[in-house]
Amino acid sequence: MELNSDNFQQFVKNHDVVLVDFWAPWCAPCLLLTPIIEELEKEMEGVVFAKLNVDDNQEIAREFGIMSIPTLMIFKRGEMADMVVGVMAKDALRERIERHMD
Repeated sequence: MELNSDNFQQFVKNHDVVLVDFWAPWCAPCLLLTPIIEELEKEMEGVVFAKLNVDDNQEIAREFGIMSIPTLMIFKRGEMADMVVGVMAKDALRERIERHMD
């Protein structure tokens, strides 16, 4: 799911656990992380995955203090619960997400 300023707040509030990938198309580490996230999306139930292009949605990036990308934020019931900056190994990222699942 591609998020933007029109749907961001409602989307994270409507799901129990959401991982949002704050990224940009010119960001090489972001592109390295994409296949990892896509694999986890296929493998994990109970979590919703979404992307937010920081170039196109600078106001949201500012609101959350995004200074480096990729930044992954895990929202639980609409509230930011965890944040990861940079590329992370698949198993480590899975473990990080699972901490927030009931």
